[in-house]
Parts: sequence; C-alpha cells; structure tokens
Amino acid sequence: MKKILIVAIILLVLAVAGGLVFLRHTPFAYSGVVEAVEVDVPSRLSDTIAQINVQEGSPVKEGDVLARLDCRDTRLKAEIAAKEFKRAETLLKTTAGSRENYDLKKHQNDQAALYATWCDIASPLTGKVLYRYYEPGEFVAAGRKILTVADLSEVDVWVYVEHDLLARLQAGQKVKGFLPETGQTFEGVILAINDEAEFTPKNVQTRRERERLVYGVKTRFQNDNTHSLKSGMTLEVSFEEAQ
Repeated sequence: MKKILIVAIILLVLAVAGGLVFLRHTPFAYSGVVEAVEVDVPSRLSDTIAQINVQEGSPVKEGDVLARLDCRDTRLKAEIAAKEFKRAETLLKTTAGSRENYDLKKHQNDQAALYATWCDIASPLTGKVLYRYYEPGEFVAAGRKILTVADLSEVDVWVYVEHDLLARLQAGQKVKGFLPETGQTFEGVILAINDEAEFTPKNVQTRRERERLVYGVKTRFQNDNTHSLKSGMTLEVSFEEAQ
C-alpha cells in the first residue's frame, strides 16, 4: 500500500508540475471584435439613379463603376459650357474677346466637366459590397450614401489588456488570431497601443471586469482568400512574444 501511495503522490506531483509548465507557456489570449475597413460611397450630385451594377455581397475592384446617375441636365450643362468656352477661346484671338471672359468661361467649362464625371460612381477600393441603400429610379440627394464597401483583405481587432501586460507589448510586434468557431489561425501585428487607460468596454467583459482600467491595443490581421474574417466576428488574440 505504501508503494502505491508513493507512486500516486509522484504522479500527482508530475501532473501538477506539467500543468504549471503548460500554463506558463500557453500564450494569454483576449477576445476582440473584427472590424473591416468600411467606406460609404455617396452621390456627389442630386439626381435620379439610372442603374446600380452590384448587389450586396458583390466583389468589386477599385475604379469599378458601381452606379450611374441619370445626369441629363448635368451633361447638357457640360455641353453648353464647352461650346461657350470654345467661343471665348476663338474671340480671345481677336479684338472682340477679353481675358476676363475667357477665364470665366474656362472656369465654367472645367467645373461642368468635373460634375459630369460624378455621374459615374466608382468604387474607392477593392473589396466587397456590404450594403445597398437605393434602387434604380430613386432620387438621391447629394451627399447621401448609395452603397457601403469594405476592404476584407485585412481586418482590425481591438483588444484590452491590463496594465501589468502593457510593458511586454509594442507596436509592430507579431500576434496570432484564433477563430473559435473553425479553429483557423491568422497572422497579425500590433498597430497601436493607447496611451491612456480606460474602463473595459461593456460588450466584452462582466461588470466586475469592467471595474478594472485597461489599455486598448489595436491589432491588424491578414484575411484569407475566402475572407473568413468578417465584421462583427469574435477573434481570440494571443501575444506570444510577450511571454
């Protein structure tokens, strides 16, 4: 019995020691919400939408024409401005023309030509259409967003760490992300660390945890080809080099 007891004690000691080693070398992880770089695409003119070329979820490239405005009035003004400028340019070569009139018509022509380019609404980045707010035939006021597109090639995740761990972290440090639902891992880096402490955001901790002051750490991860990381997902972030 004594031998069995001794063996049991030894096994227990080894198990505890192994557990301590495991905990020591297991990187600490924090949960954060995935945020993609989202850009609202507005109309610069007040006009009727002639067509929208994409749906929600459509992949787009920078410069792709996402929508077109009717712009009949805008194009007519551009044609008139171009003719008047050409006439002023011709008159300037004679005694009937003046520099002041030429400069005015040139300004009006340039402005009208610029407005005409706003009839085609292009994507500002390569990514995916997240939201579509209008349909063809609807009137849109200048400044109102028609679509929202997101660059999903890389995403940002804010996590919040306590003061004692702050000294082990620095901008540019490599980190790893873990997607609990699928087990996928992602490579990332620390972009920035807040200088001032704040209370832990309510949506990521319990009331007791919110009472602690923490520091926000912004991390950025490269997404995979299928864009597995999407806005609103929870990602576990570990700072392996901080051990």
